[in-house]
This record gives sequence, C-alpha cells and structure tokens, in this order.
Amino acid sequence: MSNFDDLFENQQPQNRSSGEDKPFDKEAWAKAKQQERSELFDLADTTAAAIGEEGGELFQSYLDVQSRFDRYSVTNVLLIMSQYAQATQLRTFEGWKAKGVNILKGEHHIKILEPGEEYRREDGSVGTAWKVRRVFDISQTYERGKSKPAPKLEERTLLKALIHHAPVPVQAVDELDGRMGAFYDHAQGTIFVRRGMEAADIFRCLSTELAHAELAAQNPDYERQDAAFQTYCVSYLLCKKYGVDVSGYSFQQLPDSFREADPQQIREQLTEIADTAKQISQRMSRVLEQSKPAKAKGQER
Repeated sequence: MSNFDDLFENQQPQNRSSGEDKPFDKEAWAKAKQQERSELFDLADTTAAAIGEEGGELFQSYLDVQSRFDRYSVTNVLLIMSQYAQATQLRTFEGWKAKGVNILKGEHHIKILEPGEEYRREDGSVGTAWKVRRVFDISQTYERGKSKPAPKLEERTLLKALIHHAPVPVQAVDELDGRMGAFYDHAQGTIFVRRGMEAADIFRCLSTELAHAELAAQNPDYERQDAAFQTYCVSYLLCKKYGVDVSGYSFQQLPDSFREADPQQIREQLTEIADTAKQISQRMSRVLEQSKPAKAKGQER
C-alpha cells in the first residue's frame, strides 16, 4: 500500500502578504467611509456649481435626469447626472439579482447616498448618518433594450389629472392679456385658462401657472416675477415626465439667482423646483392610476 506521509514532512507555513491575519481596524474603516461620503457631497456641489454657471444644455440635462428620478433627492440626481446621465432605472446589485437580472461584465457602479440613522452632535443638533449605496442602471444589465416605453396618455385624461385637486380654482375664459394661454391671478386666487387651445399648449401653460399657485401657497412673500424661472422649470419637468413636447423650452439664460449662487443655494433652489413638480405629479397619479385598464394594474403588481 502506498505511503503518503512524506508529503507532510518539514512543511512550513507560507508568508502571507495579503494582510488577512491583521485584525479589523474599525477606526480606519470608519475614516474611509467618511472620506467616501465627503467625496460624493463634493461631487454634488461641483455639479451644482457647473449647471448654475453654464446653464444651457447642462442645466437642461439635469432637469431631464430629475424628470426620470423624481423620487430621488436633488443631491442624488446631481450624483447620477455626473456619473451616468443616461440612467433610467436604478437598482443595487442585490436588487437586480432578486429580479433574476445579471449585471454586464465590466460595468462600474453608480454611487448615491441614502439616509441612515439619526444621531446627536456635540452641540446638541441632530444629524443624519449618510450611507453610500452602489447601484446599476438597467442599461448595464442583460435586460438592456428590453424596457418598454411608457404608454402615451390620452390627452383629456392627462389634462384632467393635471387639474385634479388643484390648489386654486381653474376657470376657462375667452381672452387673456397678451399671448398668455393661462394665468394665475394671485389676488383672486384663481387660474384662468384661455379657451380653444390644443392639449399640449394647455398642459405647458397650465402646469406653469399651477406651479405659481403652489409656490404662492407655500411662501407668504410670493412675487410672480421672482418665481418665474422656478415655475418654468416645474413645467418642463412635468412635460418630460408625461411625454408632452418640450422643444420650445430654453435654458440658455439663467437668472442671477442661479448664476451667482453658491452650490448649497443652487441645491436649495433645485429642491424647491423638484418638490413643487412632485406635489403636482402626486395629485395627477391618482387620476392616472384610476384610468388604467384593470389588466394593466394587475400586471404592475
């Protein structure tokens, strides 16, 4: 019978250069995580400063990303834009795996931030422990090209949804001053809409005036001129989200409030725009959900 005992004679442990025997350094790990978070906040600030300074296509690109990710914070939309502006649907590696979808080889993750637990600072104030979350877009998976475009909504249904539970009455009139299609009269607390317009024109001008009404309800110092750019952006976001033509919008000239603002101020203004669009969209979703055929509702579940 063969004897293999000689294989184990004079065996010495090999040197380990990988550091796998070193104890876990919690402090170094925490420091690395903090550095990673700081880099992401810096990236968001840099991107905000760039869109405020350049405007034009860069600012419009930001709004396009925001329209697709209207449930994400402005900070995360800025991060998505700077890392993967063409993204349309994001999930973690585990999230895609749970749906039976694999990530393409060689694809790099996108980093965003999600809030963790709250903590109390030394000065007594409350802070949020942000966590870095790594996600992948559907175009980085084997499902790329399989996402279906959203079905085109019937015009009457879309307009009905737009005025659903509007913050002020909406009234049709034969004429308005100048070439306006709709106008929010702050003194009367009413939005007037000119009769006889096409559906897309109604949606564009009415969404702008609804944004005025929303901002007026939130700000006791509301002035129409001061809110003009924000409401213009809100209208663009809603049009992009619901498939209304936006070829007539231009962002070549940004107001001084954007061009002269610091990154934090820009993010605050972008948040106001995003929140206003979200408020209108959330009201619309109730009507649009009810208008879906029963079969479509079942498929979504």
